[in-house]
Amino acid sequence: MSRRRFHGLRRLKFRMTWNKYNLYNLSRMTPSNYANFGATYFQQKWAAKAATRAYHGEQIREKQWERMFTPRLNAAIPMDHRYLGEHDGSELAAGRGSGLEKPFDPKKTSMGKNQVPYMHMTYAPAERRLDVAIFRALFASSARQARQFVTHGKVKVNGKKMPYPGYLLNPGDMFQVDPERVLFATGQAKTPEQVKAGREILRRRRIANTRRDERKKERKEKALQEIANKKVSAERAAEPAAKPVEDRPVGTDKEARKQRKNDLQELGKQIKAIMENRKAPPPAKRKQELRALNKEIKATMSLINRRPATEIQDKTDDLTAQLTKLYVSNPLARFKPTSKPEVTTPEKAETPAASQAPEESPEEKKQLREAMMLYRENPIDESKPYATPWAPRPYMSAFAFIPRYLEVNHNICSAVYLRHPVAKPGLAEVPTPFNAEVMQLAFNWYLRRR
Repeated sequence: MSRRRFHGLRRLKFRMTWNKYNLYNLSRMTPSNYANFGATYFQQKWAAKAATRAYHGEQIREKQWERMFTPRLNAAIPMDHRYLGEHDGSELAAGRGSGLEKPFDPKKTSMGKNQVPYMHMTYAPAERRLDVAIFRALFASSARQARQFVTHGKVKVNGKKMPYPGYLLNPGDMFQVDPERVLFATGQAKTPEQVKAGREILRRRRIANTRRDERKKERKEKALQEIANKKVSAERAAEPAAKPVEDRPVGTDKEARKQRKNDLQELGKQIKAIMENRKAPPPAKRKQELRALNKEIKATMSLINRRPATEIQDKTDDLTAQLTKLYVSNPLARFKPTSKPEVTTPEKAETPAASQAPEESPEEKKQLREAMMLYRENPIDESKPYATPWAPRPYMSAFAFIPRYLEVNHNICSAVYLRHPVAKPGLAEVPTPFNAEVMQLAFNWYLRRR
């Protein structure tokens, strides 16, 4: 079964995204699209529910939303401080028991104005969700993208990572989003040429990092090799010249075999260091001789405990002499680069008039300072996943608003959930593109008795 279009143009559904097709669907919305007053009451409620759920938390499962739904709608009625200061409540008992009647004035009476839009608060519980709050704070271009940020670990609530997009915020909770993710979500997309350039930059960075690690490894091995060479030379200098191996102070036969094993291992390390030297690599013929010598060293190590100690001793001295002969006879190993000769360049004969640049005017200096400041604040970086210098994505202005129950600081990509949204006379704090009639039908659908 193929997936339905999320931004369909034939079946009009308004989504919680900044997509340009979604903006086009918003311009086509009329009450007749969702409330067919010629249908039955059940059909009207079903159509209103389907239309409103496509916008309000379409990522929430229906059963989960039914548990979240509550018929108790929050509202706040502001009191007139002037009226409270002038009266103490006794005016309500004046007249004939129902309050003093005033003459009817149609000019001062507002019919249908400043009513509390309770029905627009139907989906107020969904505004507590973390992913919806991130979208309302303009940190993501859609509720689904905000959900992705949460599941990928890019969001913190009260300083701790929150991986659950359905977390219900409490009044006073602060949530933060990674600034790089916010710049990616709200910035313009890169062109195909910019994408290729960014991939090339990342590839070069990977190669440079690999080479840097290899150089570190080579320096470490070289330092270890120098330490080992100094140790070997110090041991040889302390031994007599006639019998360098036989006169070593070895207490027992076991210790002698262990010492010969260490000597053979040291020879193997030296061969490996010579073959892996990239600055002065040995020629191909020399590599063959070194490999053959390495095989002979391994064969001798396998016979340490099966041959007499004197035989192993003689074999070790023989292998050491062969390695010394090969290493000394390698011209690349003896080569020491001398200092580069200085390249003499002809002196530049410049006249005083040519060397002096024309002075800039104060206006040009001011423009240059502003340009440099702008470049420092918004530099060009092809490696970023969004277009640089950063610019807001197209069609964003139609959706750029922040509800009253959020306090947002876009400089640090943080926001505070101040309180639960409420309804006031003439105002509902839950943003919705639907009118009161459609929201009332959806509210009646989710009541227990249909």
